[in-house]
Amino acid sequence: MTKPRWPRGVYGTGQEPDYRFSFANERTFLAWIRTALALLAAGVAVDAVDLGLPGVLETGLSLLLIGLGLVCALVSWVRWARSERAMRNDQPLPSFAVGAVLVVGVVVAAVVVLLLKV
Repeated sequence: MTKPRWPRGVYGTGQEPDYRFSFANERTFLAWIRTALALLAAGVAVDAVDLGLPGVLETGLSLLLIGLGLVCALVSWVRWARSERAMRNDQPLPSFAVGAVLVVGVVVAAVVVLLLKV
C-alpha cells in the first residue's frame, strides 16, 4: 500500500498524469516562486536604498513590491494545485487572471520610479 501524498485535495483525485507534465507544472511553480522572491528583494531594496523619493512614497513603493511578492507566492501555490488537479482529472487547464493584477502592480511601481526620477 502506498503512503497518501499531501495535499490530498490535489493527489487524492483522478489518476497520475504523465510525469513530464507534473514536472513542467513544478517548474512553472518554481518560476513563480523566484518571481515572488525577486519582488520581495526589490521591496526591501527600495526601503534600504535612498532613491531620492519622498519618504512616504518610498515606503509605499516598498510595501507595494513586498505585497506583490507575497501575493505572487500564494498565487503560485494555488495555480500549481489547480493545474495539477486539472491534469489528474483530464480537464482543461484553468485560466490565470491574477497574473494581470501582478503585472499592473509591477507597472505601477515602475512608472512611479520613472516619473519621479526624471
